[in-house]
Parts: sequence; C-alpha cells; structure tokens
Amino acid sequence: MKKTISLLGLLMVMATVKAQNGKGIDTIYANEQKTVSLFFPDPIRQGVTGSSNYAFSFNRERAQFFGLLQANPGAESNLLVITENGSVYSYLLRYSQKLEMLNYFIDVSDRIGHERTGPSIVPQENLSMADSDTIPINNKALDYPKLCAQLLRNPRPFDQIKYKDGVTIRMTKSIYYLNEVYIVFEIDNDSQINFEINTLNLYKVNGNNKRKASYQELLLSPIYKFKMPQVAPKGKQVQFVCVYPKFTLGKGEKILMKLEELNGSRDVLIKRKY
Repeated sequence: MKKTISLLGLLMVMATVKAQNGKGIDTIYANEQKTVSLFFPDPIRQGVTGSSNYAFSFNRERAQFFGLLQANPGAESNLLVITENGSVYSYLLRYSQKLEMLNYFIDVSDRIGHERTGPSIVPQENLSMADSDTIPINNKALDYPKLCAQLLRNPRPFDQIKYKDGVTIRMTKSIYYLNEVYIVFEIDNDSQINFEINTLNLYKVNGNNKRKASYQELLLSPIYKFKMPQVAPKGKQVQFVCVYPKFTLGKGEKILMKLEELNGSRDVLIKRKY
C-alpha cells in the first residue's frame, strides 16, 4: 500500500512539472529585492538585456547553465540569451514588486531558433554618446581596448567632479554595453606634486554611514582597466576607462568612488546615485 501511495505521489509530481514546462515562458518578472535564477539546458555564452534597469549576470570565465536576473523599477524590456551550442532564447522582462517565481527552468523547446554561423561584415560606426547612456549594439564584436579607445576619442560630459588640494577627479555616468558598465575617469593634477595612485575603488553603498549597523559597502571589482596610470604628473591631466560587471541600484543605494593617494593624504571621495 505504501509503495502504491509513493508511486502515485511521484506520478503527480512528474505531471505537475510537465504541466509547468508545457506552459512555456514568455515573460520573466524581477525586482531589486530578490535574485531570480534562470537555468538553461546548455551553458550560457552570451546574455543581453535591452534596458539598463535590468541586469543579467552569468559566469564569463567558465560557462555555466544558470544566470541571475535583477531589476530596478522601469518600463518593460527584453532578454536575449545564446547558449554554447548556438541556441537562441528570448523573453520579455517586467518589473514587479511581488514575485511568484524565483527560479525558471528553461526547456530546450523554448528556444526561438539557432544563431547563424559564418562571417559577417559590418561597417565601422562612430559611437554617439550625446543622448544615451547605452552604447549602441551592432553585430560586430568589439574587444575592450577598441571600445575603450573609442570612448576616449568621443568625449562626453563628466557627471561628477570633486576637488581636493589641487587634484580634481571627474567621472561620467555609467555607459552600458551588453552586460558590462563602462566609466570614464579623469584626474587633473594642478598641484606642484605628482599624484601617485594607490587605489581607485568603486562601491555600491546601502544605508547611512552615520548608522554603522545599517551601513554596507559592496566592492565592485573592475574586469578591465584601460590606460589607468600609476601617477598623475604635476600639471598634467590623465583619462582612463574602467569596465565593471553590469549592476543595478536598489532603493536608497548609491555609488561611492574612493581615490587614495600613495604615501599621501589627498584622498578623494565621490558619492552619487545613478
């Protein structure tokens, strides 16, 4: 009798799972409070969101089967995922304060097609940074040095400026491309002493530092640095680019930039909300 009940229960569970998979997934809901997990039938090679208020992260160094999704309030967008075997998946993304599902198991039948193989020639276009914080995406893969160099060749207004003892640090707004964030920095040393850089760190900050119990700093480690100097010479100006994994800010969260001088006290801090 117990074996019959156990078998019946197993069949019911299998039927429920099959029914859920049979529905198919067209829209995925996310917010900034919780992390939504997406499990694919094959390792993820590439994942792209259409709007900066959605962040899809996955392991780029070692291909894995799952990715993590978070969102800030905003209009709906879309997610495009390509797996290692070339399968293409596409979903609508919507922000919702209440999430009924935190884990999505993607079936191979959900794919919308298979990417085309073979070379494609796309004309090189200059990036226009005047009206957008998102880099236009074309079909030609750009490596970090080329894209960072292009950002420096096409200057955009600096959003935050801080001055201390003859040293001025400037930084742009976040510039989104695929699943990464690019930030252009500028150090202007008008003093008579070289500014030796010890560290330049970016943090995601939550809470008030006057209330230590609720204050948290999460280090955002860059995945690439372009032309970042060790020294800002006296009377000179230097520009460089740092590339970070794509991130989102929740309610009350801010970005903190700390520039620390080596063998000196001219440390500069910039705190801002994106």
